[in-house]
Amino acid sequence: MAQQKVKRLPKADVEAIFGAFAAAEPEPKGELDYVNPFTLLVAVVLSAQATDAGVNKATKLLFQLADTPEKMAALGVAEIEDKIKTIGLFRNKAKNVFALSQQLIEKFDSKVPETREALESLPGVGRKTANVVLNIAFKQPTIAVDTHLFRVANRTGLAPGKTPLEVETSLLKVVPDQYLLHAHHWLILHGRYICKARKPDCWRCVIREWCRFEPKTPAPKGN
Repeated sequence: MAQQKVKRLPKADVEAIFGAFAAAEPEPKGELDYVNPFTLLVAVVLSAQATDAGVNKATKLLFQLADTPEKMAALGVAEIEDKIKTIGLFRNKAKNVFALSQQLIEKFDSKVPETREALESLPGVGRKTANVVLNIAFKQPTIAVDTHLFRVANRTGLAPGKTPLEVETSLLKVVPDQYLLHAHHWLILHGRYICKARKPDCWRCVIREWCRFEPKTPAPKGN
């Protein structure tokens, strides 16, 4: 379904939308499996152009073998490749995971850094990955803009923008402070399961009364 150009929602509607999200799911969670900040970082790096379910399947054994930078570096690139070969771009990702593990040991005392600048200095870590880690591992009010969130922000009128950074910057300005910590999870999950790309499930959407997307899709016959 073609994306429509919509006007930005007024402040009251933005507050109502996040109030509805909070009422429906007070504590939203990401869907990547991890056991500590390091394995979260690795999982997010692996999730680029891959599904969370696919990443979780691959990392189940990987994280049993290597849940620290030292253990991951000790595995070596070939062994990491073997464990994640079901994931797209696995060869390049294995190199990045090995290299970032080495850098964590050498530059950060084997600890995942808590700043965006430091995270983005690691191989395979861009702004979106850094934002996810900062939000989940360190409870910082960041917003990671993936394709789902980008679509929802534009389609609803929450934060129309031409680039992920434009959408991120806009959302940080308009989302009420009390909702910032969970905002990116609400929006990503909403885009993944309700506000889907080809045909959104408007008929079961908790924010449909404020959303500017038209025409709203009706419920399937029999529902």
